[in-house]
Amino acid sequence: MNAIISASELVNELAGSRPPVLLDIRWQLSMPSSAPFDGRAEYAAGHLPGAVFVDLDRELASASGTGGRHPLPDPETFGAAMRRAGVSSGVPVVVYDGGQGWAAARAWWLLRWTGHPDVRVLDGGLPSWEGALDTDVPAPAEGDFTPVPGAAGLLDADGAAALARSGLLLDARAGERYRGEVEPIDRVGGHIPGAVSAPTNENVGPDGRFLPAPELTSRFETLGAKDTTAVGVYCGSGVSGAHEVLALAVAGIPAALYVGSWSEWSGDPARPVAVGPDPQ
Repeated sequence: MNAIISASELVNELAGSRPPVLLDIRWQLSMPSSAPFDGRAEYAAGHLPGAVFVDLDRELASASGTGGRHPLPDPETFGAAMRRAGVSSGVPVVVYDGGQGWAAARAWWLLRWTGHPDVRVLDGGLPSWEGALDTDVPAPAEGDFTPVPGAAGLLDADGAAALARSGLLLDARAGERYRGEVEPIDRVGGHIPGAVSAPTNENVGPDGRFLPAPELTSRFETLGAKDTTAVGVYCGSGVSGAHEVLALAVAGIPAALYVGSWSEWSGDPARPVAVGPDPQ
């Protein structure tokens, strides 16, 4: 099953006999000096008809701490949020955000990791939708989804370090953060020794849609992803990294996600930090 769906395909499925549950995951990374982004206000101003808003910071992550800025959510909290939104195991789910794709990919990855068999991301997000938007807040029937963690690849800090030596660990952040030239959020700049720079924004075109699958496959093969290579991804806090895992899925390459990512790794002074353009 494809991990993404186009707006035209979604229109057809919503009119079909088995319409998907729609989840609106609008979110943006807020810099320490700026006011937090209010995804709920954006949702209230207009959303896909029938879509339910899901709060990334409160329902798709636990409170920040030693595990990073967006640790895994408590399974009960996540499950309750999904059931409130009408998510059931036997019903397809489509997630979308404001267009960047990161937040939607975080929801996609969590649903996959906890065992949902049919979840896709709206390619291009809300800007790709050409139909009318709605301001009514739906009240869907309670879903029956019960999270069972472990259905997708997950890395901890030690696992990420090992994979950087034995396989391919991709750093999905901007190149300047990887190289340690700037670090606007975390304690120090740089990257996990052995990780390869692979900014996730290079997986999409100017319209925010993913590049064709053959182009993505070629890109990841050039970076070192081969048939026998185990692949993992990290980013700043496990959000944009999920977007890269999604791009890899579009390319047909399975990959694990280090959810704690650089926010967890760099928060531990005992862990080594590499700087510059080379992995080592």
